[in-house]
Amino acid sequence: MPGEMVPDRRELRASHEERDQVVERLTVAAGDGRLTADELDERLEAALTARTHGELAALLADLPDAGPAWAAGVAAAAPKDVSRIVVDGASAKRDGGWVVPRRLAIDSRSGSVVLDFTQAVVAEPTLEIEVAVRSGSVTLLVPPDVVADVDDVAVRNGSVRHQARPEPATPVRLRIQMSGEVHGGSIAIRPPRPPRRGFWQWLLRRPRPVAALPR
Repeated sequence: MPGEMVPDRRELRASHEERDQVVERLTVAAGDGRLTADELDERLEAALTARTHGELAALLADLPDAGPAWAAGVAAAAPKDVSRIVVDGASAKRDGGWVVPRRLAIDSRSGSVVLDFTQAVVAEPTLEIEVAVRSGSVTLLVPPDVVADVDDVAVRNGSVRHQARPEPATPVRLRIQMSGEVHGGSIAIRPPRPPRRGFWQWLLRRPRPVAALPR
């Protein structure tokens, strides 16, 4: 019908069959040596809980064969030039297969902002974040291949904590350059918490791994 809105293919709901197709593609990739056991475990769990085509496609984005035809047809969304997040006594979160913009402005008057880059779709090698934190918190969850620099953030009152310094030899997927001011509240950069139990551990009812005690 004229004027009818066509939904973004990335937002279409995934079926059980499509989740199973991604699980099969990930298993083959691990057998080819393209994914480590930990990466396979993490992606399988994400695939089985994915809600949309975009979330599933993000799990295959760095593999040479996109796998199912529907996944190849889900084009990566073009990143916005500038995005803005404003919270005032509320909360905002970006996680899953969200598309990282080129620049991001965060105005936290009160409340919380969480940016999880674990499965984010990265189209540009750098992201500029300008922050104005008057109260509340801004948290960045960064995997080892995401590097964040907070040297240009001025702290008037509050705190900035960086707990995710990467190893020098780690390949970098995304560099984040933060600037702005903290007048109150906090900024925290840390690795994402590991899953409480891996999919295969849950399936086989295996106990949690126990770290060896020092001799």
